[in-house]
Amino acid sequence: MARAARKEEAGVIQKVLAVIGLVVCLAMLLRMVVAPRRRQAFDAALRRASQGTGERVRRLLRWRPTARKNAARAAEEAIERARRQAVDREGNVYRPKSFKGPRKPH
Repeated sequence: MARAARKEEAGVIQKVLAVIGLVVCLAMLLRMVVAPRRRQAFDAALRRASQGTGERVRRLLRWRPTARKNAARAAEEAIERARRQAVDREGNVYRPKSFKGPRKPH
């Protein structure tokens, strides 16, 4: 069931990418066909649209401050848990005290 859903999602993604490629190709063809003056206007409109779209994409991809704070807090908690555990340190090697006991043969 999950495999079929993934395959369906992959098919949708491929179709979306194909449509985007087709739109880009058609826009480039249209740009080649129009007169130089209209081409400049077309380029300016495309530049304005891409700036707005790029900013929206950057905003969507940017981490929210609360998520950044939560990640920093979780990292600090993990570091504190590691410090509180009973371990011996030999340089950069940590050896838990539980390793010092007798070993059981398998």
